[in-house]
Amino acid sequence: NMASGQQWVLVEMVQAFYEAPAYHLILEGILILWIIRLVFSKTYKLHETSKLTEKEKEDLIEEWQPEPLVSKDHPSLSYDVVTGPPSHKIIINGKECINFASFNFLGLLDNERVKVSALASLKKYGVGTCGPRGFYGTFDVHLELETHLAKFMKTEEAIIYSYGFATIASAIPAYSKRGDIIFVDEAACFSIQKGLQASRSLIKYFKHNDMEDLERLLKEQELEDHKNPRKARVTRKFIVVEGLYINTADICPLPKLVKLKYKYKVRIFLEESMSFGVLGEHGRGVTEHFGINIEDIDLISANMENAVASIGGFCCGRSFVIDHQRLSGQGYCFSASLPPMLAAAAIEALSIMEEDPDIFTVLREKCKHVYKALEGTPGLKLVGVPFAPALHLQLERSLGSRDADMQLLRTIVDHCLERRVALTLARYLEKDERFLPPPR
Repeated sequence: NMASGQQWVLVEMVQAFYEAPAYHLILEGILILWIIRLVFSKTYKLHETSKLTEKEKEDLIEEWQPEPLVSKDHPSLSYDVVTGPPSHKIIINGKECINFASFNFLGLLDNERVKVSALASLKKYGVGTCGPRGFYGTFDVHLELETHLAKFMKTEEAIIYSYGFATIASAIPAYSKRGDIIFVDEAACFSIQKGLQASRSLIKYFKHNDMEDLERLLKEQELEDHKNPRKARVTRKFIVVEGLYINTADICPLPKLVKLKYKYKVRIFLEESMSFGVLGEHGRGVTEHFGINIEDIDLISANMENAVASIGGFCCGRSFVIDHQRLSGQGYCFSASLPPMLAAAAIEALSIMEEDPDIFTVLREKCKHVYKALEGTPGLKLVGVPFAPALHLQLERSLGSRDADMQLLRTIVDHCLERRVALTLARYLEKDERFLPPPR
């Protein structure tokens, strides 16, 4: 029965083959041939190569000259070596100069009280910590510094990082993830750019300090949110700005930003590395400068490598915001904690800032004096505001190329150095900057 059944199926197949249209048979035949060709053909063709003799190989190896990864005349490979503390005077390449090159804004780097405190901490704790904060890297001076910073800034809580650059670069991706939206000023510093990159969020740049352009972007996003309200409910939106911009030496219009925050329901992250310890009656930064309630800002970050004259950085704000970074801030979780002696130095520096707020008045007067002295320098354009502690000088007229402009500015820096005045060039990773500033 089984054999007769198989014969019957075979007969049916042959009968169907004869009854099928000719075009159908041709198409099936082409497909079968194509499948056979794919099965037996090679996936790639080997290029015919002529075999070299051993002598020819040796000759080619001897002739080959690898191109250097970095050219020998690259400016990053030539250093001006500093010996001694970079205080009001600085010794560069063995020559004592007036220091206009470092960010020791309040002169605390060589302060005797700060050095005594750091030395006492060094003798007590040793040099480093050899562990992140979650793995026996939390020392009592770290907790003391965080408490002191929160009290100084009048916020609920603060968190410290062991590296200034990593502070905002870790804070941004701790809160903003893929699918979220960040509105950023075009002049944002490189550490902010790295934080944006790590967040994988949708980035929308607005023109520098242009609140009309920012509001245009916010309105466009508001219309998108109305079209898709379900997505809008789970999409977080942030504005990221600097208090004093390091690339432009001017201040952000914080009062207008706060109005836009509440109007369009976004969060504000404020990077204050250049304004902390500089602006405001007590050095609390751009919020104090404008009289803005610090609770209107969702997160403030700053490094401790400028006015505080130490190392590392901090973020401050509400406790539930800051505590999130203790599990999500990569620079906090995975880097060895701040050396105790540097934490002790920062605590002492903060104490000095609290005890003597007149140092901020003196700093502002010095800034205005330097600004006035540099105004009208022939051939150079002064970039920045009078109260900025770091100003830029750029060429009024470009020589036609960035390299030529940089070379001329380098000549000016060297000329000043010969006359015992220390200036410095602004350096950028030109291929990585989102909006590359002009040579300065």
